[in-house]
Amino acid sequence: MGRGDLTNAGWDRLESFLPAGGTRGGRWSDHRRVINGVLYRVRTGVQWRDLPERFGPWETVYKRHRRWSADGTWAMLLSKVQAAEDAEGQIDWDVSVDSTTVRAHQHAAGARKTPAATAPQKGASQRAEQADPAAETGRPAGSGTQIRECLGRSRGGFTTKIHLAADGRCRPLALVLTPGHHGDGPQLEPVLEQVSVPRTGVGRPRTRPDRVLADKAYTSRENRRYLRRRGIPHTIPERRDQQKHRRNRGSRGGRPTGFDREHYKKRNAVERAINRLKGFRAVATRYQKRAYTYLGTITLAALII
Repeated sequence: MGRGDLTNAGWDRLESFLPAGGTRGGRWSDHRRVINGVLYRVRTGVQWRDLPERFGPWETVYKRHRRWSADGTWAMLLSKVQAAEDAEGQIDWDVSVDSTTVRAHQHAAGARKTPAATAPQKGASQRAEQADPAAETGRPAGSGTQIRECLGRSRGGFTTKIHLAADGRCRPLALVLTPGHHGDGPQLEPVLEQVSVPRTGVGRPRTRPDRVLADKAYTSRENRRYLRRRGIPHTIPERRDQQKHRRNRGSRGGRPTGFDREHYKKRNAVERAINRLKGFRAVATRYQKRAYTYLGTITLAALII
């Protein structure tokens, strides 16, 4: 077992959930060796062709990762582990929401336009399944493909943005990708809609946190209205311009929003979760052209965490 490979305890937790058959009815090659190969690449960020020979043919490792990213196998494994943790009371349901910008490598550009049948798995950008808008807007060809693949231009350059919700123990619960120039506030609802931890016994998955914590980027009225509608207590500071506007309106401005400074101190959990995710070099820099394969890479990193 090499450094960074699955431990025996980790393999025991995953083995029973892994699919047994291949695409033609046969059995896949050793799952543990292939998963260790994917982990090596996610941890180091090397090109697939440079994988050490001990992981077997690099094409096998790459194709397995691409397939499991597309069909949701990585997401399924993450939900199974989350369910087991929740059953043991190991999930802190004070959930923090934030985002981080990831620089995309030049090799991440140039994805070909693909039919809707190959759309990314659940959790990718909400615009991933829309048609290429370039013909309607007059923008250069391929710009719609970049939006669909969650690539955009921001202050950081050619970037993708990862929006995530993390529990109080600094572990990701939900992930959403958008182009790098998209704002944080509008993604609060899509991120929280992805929070779904199954029950190990009878019952619906748990989808409602005990409390949501977020910074001023999420302080819009729409977000607060959405949280109140779902009955989720929240700790989100109000921007000064919003406070001034509310006071200027007098009684029509409504009551001040509640803000608990002690609860807000726990928001650093999502910052620490982002720091742990970016310890994986293939997460800290995006090399994949397709959004669903990059989301699969992040999901695997969250699974290991």
